Amino acid sequence: MRILLIGYGTMNKITARLAEEQGHEIAGVIVKGNNKEAPYPVFESIDEANADVAVDFSHPELILPLLEDEVETPLVIATTGEKEKIIEKLEDKSENTPVFFSANMSYGVHVLNEVLKKALSMLDEFDLEMIERHHNKKVDAPSGTLVKLLDTALDHRDGSYPVYDRSNIHEKRKPEEIGVSAIRGGSIVGTHDVIFAKDDEVIEISHQAQSKEIFANGALKAANELVNRQNGFYDYNNLFEER
Repeated sequence: MRILLIGYGTMNKITARLAEEQGHEIAGVIVKGNNKEAPYPVFESIDEANADVAVDFSHPELILPLLEDEVETPLVIATTGEKEKIIEKLEDKSENTPVFFSANMSYGVHVLNEVLKKALSMLDEFDLEMIERHHNKKVDAPSGTLVKLLDTALDHRDGSYPVYDRSNIHEKRKPEEIGVSAIRGGSIVGTHDVIFAKDDEVIEISHQAQSKEIFANGALKAANELVNRQNGFYDYNNLFEER
């Protein structure tokens, strides 16, 4: 595959290395401003690169303006900020090209979300808390992955609502609350914990990312499948279904 990289931060540097090790070609990059450090051709628009697929690990400020243009290149999008705006744009683009979006490119996180759905159907009387941990350079909180898990919980618990900060709450916890906490520190790659708690028992479901390579490999796996797909919007729920 000829791969266009949208953004050239830590994640797409890893993606470039792994892609080349797997025999793929990096067609070029799209970067913000005067960032010219990438050892690849720099493009201003997605289709200009004539790539087989574009892989995005960037930021809404970079990807959203690019999606204002006509796009025919298949897209693998991993940017998590401004999720609703990005998905709206991608759904529009999916009429002319195959598009894949995931708030977390790890297949294990997809499995975590599926396990959560089952647990929610069985543990409706348990209090629910969600905690995510990431490195000190991550700018959005809570993470896109935790937002995805929270959305799943809200879909399965009628009348529930998230509580992001209890520092100004001076009353006992309500059953309808879903606690959401974000921790930032050091070089934590990414940990997501879902905690079900009831009198005298606690059930925890956890996913720990031990290397950022799992996200890059997930994006490459998705790209490899996406280039053979018809136009449409894909995620981990439908990309690898039998055609």
